[in-house]
Amino acid sequence: MRILFVSHSHAHDEAPLENMGGMQRVSRQLADALGHRPDTDLIPIVLKSDWESIAWNTTRFMTRLLVELPVMVRDHRADVVLFSSMVTASLAVPLRRRLGVPVAAIVHGQDATTPHPVYQWWVRRVFGALDQVLCVSRATRQACIDRGADPAATFALGNGFVPDPHLHGVDRSPARGRLLEMLGAAAGDHLLLTVGRLMKRKGHAWFVANALPLMPPDTRYVVVGEGPERAAVETAAREAGLADRVHVLGRQPDAVLADCYAGADVFVMPNIGVPGDMEGFGVVLLEANAAGLPAVAAGIEGILDVVSEGENGLLVPSGDGPAFAGAVARLRAGDRAAWAARVATHVHDRFTWAAVAQRYRDHLALVVDTKA
Repeated sequence: MRILFVSHSHAHDEAPLENMGGMQRVSRQLADALGHRPDTDLIPIVLKSDWESIAWNTTRFMTRLLVELPVMVRDHRADVVLFSSMVTASLAVPLRRRLGVPVAAIVHGQDATTPHPVYQWWVRRVFGALDQVLCVSRATRQACIDRGADPAATFALGNGFVPDPHLHGVDRSPARGRLLEMLGAAAGDHLLLTVGRLMKRKGHAWFVANALPLMPPDTRYVVVGEGPERAAVETAAREAGLADRVHVLGRQPDAVLADCYAGADVFVMPNIGVPGDMEGFGVVLLEANAAGLPAVAAGIEGILDVVSEGENGLLVPSGDGPAFAGAVARLRAGDRAAWAARVATHVHDRFTWAAVAQRYRDHLALVVDTKA
């Protein structure tokens, strides 16, 4: 089967994965996994751009494809066109009748939920031009259906994960020693870790104000990442009298992030509901699991497709401070080495890109056969 894969989310081909955002990594890793299959001929049509000029270059890229994409479908004898996001899928609206093959798009959470009224009007038109809407989670699928996607043509195929050699496989003991020294923490302190962009839906400030105060005084919260909510997190820590227990480290190089993953005790993802925003999947949870960190996470949105209760972490109701504190206490009382082995095995067994690419390939093959 020949898949024409259209993506605007790649940076230059040589850009390392650790310098990419979530959608970029997903696009490249899925393309790599599909491209390595002997039963699939993947023809990538990708935008190569630095971030400073991504908006302008995306406009040029899309304009050029209005003319060239039908020609590419014909010249490559493509069986299906797969768009990497709703941005590139916008091309389906003017080109649907001219492409002559089934058209599908991968939808991430904010692809569907961005609340601008003009964007939401356009999203409905894009859904109407697609043969298949392929979502990264069940929550994303429902968000698409709520916005006009045909339930019979909308599917949750999941997301994959590739362990990063820069971040995983670090020995815990020396990594923990370096992390404790950096934080000025004691050997017996219990370290909770969050990694990701500081946004309201991630719930970092809520967690500091409502869950961390319920935990023992030797519990420290380490936050790696930048974003618009950084000041809110730091303010919440001061107001709760916990400034000495909350460490907002900002963006860190891989060596420090690897020490955080290996040296921490529990990964927390305390997401809260925010209208017009959602957690499409939660790949960062898999990154933590691959390093042996069990998770305590809010049981909402795409997180429900990542955390299996008791296997790679614990799910608690979003916005429930005592539940978060109780779940963290349960993990602290357990056998960390046993948890580490279990969560690492879980992520490798359930979320390899080879398995996800198989689902995509099989699904698209069925679509092509049905349309033939």
